[in-house]
Amino acid sequence: MESVLIVIHLLLVGALVVVVLLQRSEGGALGIGGGGGGGFMSGRSAANLLTRTTAILATGFFLTSLGLTILAGMKSKPSDVLDQVPVVEQNQPDPASNADGAPQGGVLDELNKIQESTTGNQPSGPQVPTSQ
Repeated sequence: MESVLIVIHLLLVGALVVVVLLQRSEGGALGIGGGGGGGFMSGRSAANLLTRTTAILATGFFLTSLGLTILAGMKSKPSDVLDQVPVVEQNQPDPASNADGAPQGGVLDELNKIQESTTGNQPSGPQVPTSQ
């Protein structure tokens, strides 16, 4: 369907270019063209015919352009840039909880842990890891 519409669109474009070029210039553009009574088609009826033909071809061009736009829109789904970002799930513990998942009690619990670690068999001060 789309290729048929493209072919019709291109035929309309070619015909529109030819019909516009056949029309007699009024002489207002850069002072070229509009001089004497010569021209491919002269007379009022020929000018009306070319004007009507131009209007019909322009309408056809407009309609085929809309049709191609609608067909192109039906093919692709609208996407958001954020939908293309990969989702990475990280299983990190909540900062407000211990490694067990239990919530921390605050400053008093931290002080109790420090006091227990200093009164036990562990040496005080910073510990240096040993290589194995």
